Amino acid sequence: MKPEYVELVDPVTLAPLERVEESGLLAIAAHIGSTRLIDNVVLRNRQPILAIDGPAGVGKSTVVRQVAQTLGLLHLDTGAMYRAITWLVMQSGVALDDQPAIAELVSQCQLELENQVKSLLSTPKVWVNGQDVTLAIRSAEVTAHVSTIAAQPAVRRSLVKQQQQYGRKGGIVMDGRDIGTSVFPDAELKIFLTASVQERARRRQLDLKNQGQPEVNLEELERTIYERDRKDSTRSIAPLRKAEDAIEIQTDQLTIDEVVAKIVSLYHQRLASLPKNY
Repeated sequence: MKPEYVELVDPVTLAPLERVEESGLLAIAAHIGSTRLIDNVVLRNRQPILAIDGPAGVGKSTVVRQVAQTLGLLHLDTGAMYRAITWLVMQSGVALDDQPAIAELVSQCQLELENQVKSLLSTPKVWVNGQDVTLAIRSAEVTAHVSTIAAQPAVRRSLVKQQQQYGRKGGIVMDGRDIGTSVFPDAELKIFLTASVQERARRRQLDLKNQGQPEVNLEELERTIYERDRKDSTRSIAPLRKAEDAIEIQTDQLTIDEVVAKIVSLYHQRLASLPKNY
């Protein structure tokens, strides 16, 4: 065998690299007799990322926290980030369609999230400018407006940048609407959770009750979820959709433990299939 070249390059720009910071493409060409062989392998200097997407009320947060604890991964609830900004906008009195004012709010906002799953019995803490808003961001009022705020370009740019910084070194599970399609399209494993509107409304009603929130009519919740689906699926920026390489799990007839077990099994299968340089 006669090597022709061995190059380490950026996987997107193909510019030469001296070392792998986050990812690199090792390109190889060689001659074996009269045959020229070309191959390449992606090298990554991070642990795997698990992306879990799905519509509102499908149970992502509950499932993901159990998955993170079982696998020893960090957890970032990206939906909580958008809820926190929505809460801030509503508290400030800024109109929901005043994008310049909202962009200014976001630029000055200090957002903190608890990303280690210490207990499955407590909701991960969220702080906005030092104020604990963990329960406030789960209110029906915030839920009704979060899609409007999440669709705004300035909000998405700011939060996606933060999400990518959180996940830069991997070893994390993220849940949201567009993790596998926009935030980390190269995530090692992508899961898309689904459930009927009726089942999601039932789960949401139970969640609100467990959180001590005022009771909301089931039909009203169904209408809210249906409208949320419509907004999330039709927005121009990062709409809700299943990534082409995502594995879909229909959860209507599954318990939380069964969904968690499926994802944990898929994660271990995916790990076993990765090259040794991971």
